[in-house]
Amino acid sequence: MKNTALTQKHIELGAKMVPFAGYNMPVQYEGVNAEHETVRNGVGVFDVSHMGEFLLTGPKALDLIQRVTTNDASTLTIGRAQYSCLPNGKGGIVDDLIVYRMKEEQYLLVVNASNIEKDWDWISSHNTEGVEMRNLSDDYSLLAIQGLRIVTGK
Repeated sequence: MKNTALTQKHIELGAKMVPFAGYNMPVQYEGVNAEHETVRNGVGVFDVSHMGEFLLTGPKALDLIQRVTTNDASTLTIGRAQYSCLPNGKGGIVDDLIVYRMKEEQYLLVVNASNIEKDWDWISSHNTEGVEMRNLSDDYSLLAIQGLRIVTGK
């Protein structure tokens, strides 16, 4: 089973650890109700470092993304992201993912942990124009922050 960069810290802080998609992941600290209330009334931080990250770079990177996803990534500006999916060509879905536009010709795809290899193979099989693809899944840590949105105004 794989560990994320934060696994030891989770253990030290008393997290209940469980196997998930081949990773040793924290499932809870204080309990479902307490953690739900924390997120509803404050902020919660979730370790999602098990997710997969693929970096696609080059002048044809957008073309590849347009070929393999269902959403229109051409609308993305640098620093923006969109939810999409990888259709399988038979009316089904290979996986869902988030597409981030990092630079003019560079995109980061975040895929589900249990489908990293399958998604990589699917996208690679459609890479007919030599887009540079790097699987950075083992090199990245990823935190999701959720909670109450505080709006301040005048």
